[in-house]
Amino acid sequence: MPRNIPIKVARAQLDMTQKQLAEKVGVSRQTINAIEQGEYNPSIKLCRAICRALEKTLDDLFWEEESNG
Repeated sequence: MPRNIPIKVARAQLDMTQKQLAEKVGVSRQTINAIEQGEYNPSIKLCRAICRALEKTLDDLFWEEESNG
């Protein structure tokens, strides 16, 4: 699973830490870190909560480009 750079970028744009995002969506900071590192695949419910907290769409944060390999 690739790293989720868009979440990290969106957090930075809002000057929000992993801990602040985690508290806003009701998970641990370690969970947010694991999602950003590509080590955890969040539920759709958690994805939607993250999108609301970061004022982004699912496509903005979770869309994966198809690889032609």
